[in-house]
Amino acid sequence: MSQSTNPERPGASGEPALRPGGHILADQLKLLGADTVYCVPGESFLGLLDGLYNHQDAIRTVTCRHESGAANMADAYAKLTGKPGICAVTRGPGATNAANGVHTAYQDSSPMILLIGQVARDMVDREAFQEMDYRQVFGQMAKWIAQIDDASRIPEYLSRAWKIAQSGRPGPVVLALPEDMLMDMVAVEDLRATDLAESAPTQGSVAELEELMTFAKRPMMLVGGPSWDAGCAEKALAFAERTGLPVASSFRCQDYVDNDHANYVGVVGIAPSAKLRQRIETEVDLLIVVGSRLGEMTTQGYNLVNIPNPQMKFVHVHPGADELGMVYNPDIGIVSSPNAFFDAVTSIRDGEGKNRWADWRQSQREDYEAFLEPTEVPGRLNMSKVIRHITDSMPNDTVLSNGAGNYTVWAHRFHKHRAYRTQLAPTSGSMGYAVPAAIAAKLHSPERQVISISGDGCFLMTSQELATAKQYDADIIYLVVNNGMYGTIRMHQERNHPDRVIATELHNPDFVAYAASFGIDGERVETTEDFPAALERARGRKGGYLIELIVDREALTPVQTLEQVTQQGRAKLAV
Repeated sequence: MSQSTNPERPGASGEPALRPGGHILADQLKLLGADTVYCVPGESFLGLLDGLYNHQDAIRTVTCRHESGAANMADAYAKLTGKPGICAVTRGPGATNAANGVHTAYQDSSPMILLIGQVARDMVDREAFQEMDYRQVFGQMAKWIAQIDDASRIPEYLSRAWKIAQSGRPGPVVLALPEDMLMDMVAVEDLRATDLAESAPTQGSVAELEELMTFAKRPMMLVGGPSWDAGCAEKALAFAERTGLPVASSFRCQDYVDNDHANYVGVVGIAPSAKLRQRIETEVDLLIVVGSRLGEMTTQGYNLVNIPNPQMKFVHVHPGADELGMVYNPDIGIVSSPNAFFDAVTSIRDGEGKNRWADWRQSQREDYEAFLEPTEVPGRLNMSKVIRHITDSMPNDTVLSNGAGNYTVWAHRFHKHRAYRTQLAPTSGSMGYAVPAAIAAKLHSPERQVISISGDGCFLMTSQELATAKQYDADIIYLVVNNGMYGTIRMHQERNHPDRVIATELHNPDFVAYAASFGIDGERVETTEDFPAALERARGRKGGYLIELIVDREALTPVQTLEQVTQQGRAKLAV
């Protein structure tokens, strides 16, 4: 027998057994609580695959069709569970293909561990087949990048990787695994899984916050970022209810609080309500940010809040100390997980605040409700009404995933998220995210309805993962919004270079026939009125269902046509 298939040989009494490195690695994943590994198999990590064979009862190994799909599934898994998403890929092109998902995990603060097969140790620095130095490749894309050259140190490295991926500001960790190291037979003690150390507010910072709230006339709480869970979402709303605070969500974190709640006032992301933006810019006198970094999309290109000194009293709560004061200088900076923060502020009661802020909160809620009303657009199919029908007809725990593009604005503006983790979307703005994320969601929670929403350009970037969905019986509803162009780029093109269209036109396949080639049924919908019946057919179909939505390319956004954007660009050039 080869080493990889040899049974583990027990050592002397009380001593660890001899095991191949790949088996040790798989054993540590099980001990840490990993239950899923997303991969595209490669010969460079056969030893790990052989180790995972021993744990098929506890760890599901999901075979994907492209490493970007595998990495994005791992990111979505991390968002859904709070645990590190595990992705395993081969060296060279496998690793660079996975970089897309690693970058998303970094920008989205998602815990992830990327395991990369590496050339044998005696071949390093010769530019061996597909050899790369992953410390340089992943550079700024990961929290920690290392190579395990000694199989006896695998428990140490895995324990550290698991903690780093989740601690402070969570993010991805990359571990390179020389293929011969995975075959080495060593005797080593397994790691012991322990809880993460959690940061929390001091009593003094809570007292300072309470004092600021006492004197505030127009406060707002903005929620988002990493390290949340369903319990934390409930605590956030309880705090808002108790104190009377209006609550907004940051970019692509709309599911952090129930959008039907009276204290919820909208999302601060791409194309937010003009009234909400104006209130933050000119009226809010106390901004309490819990979890969000306040990145470019949430701050409207860093123009929403003054840098470095915000125009309002500013309280910033984040689990990563380095994020506090990085861009915005807080009056109170609190290094804390969101959960620990909301636990610490239970002593802050409403006093007069709940009544004092009632009009301020109610007016914003009314603005939000008005912003949800569908707009009229060119063409026979109106995406705002399609999305509103999804809200009105689907279960509250339905998961919506999307990638990037103008089509996402319709979902973000017109859908109400009523439960935590019903939105899977990359704050990194990465195209091709929707399909892999939907698969991860359905495999994790098969009892829930899952809808993947993609533009025609976005969909084809990872649509090969339909094969993965079919292989693992993931019954997903796929919406493909087809306007025959890269809509976002065309919009910017017309604004800056009107009438000089290049590289943004798309020649698309028959998406329904394409889905059918994977054994997935579907249909084309060309009118708003035909969508409800199509969605009902999709909900009842085993094996998944694809609905191609034909939209007029003039319906560029809910409030602006393509022609209007072109005219805008012409006017700018004429000045």
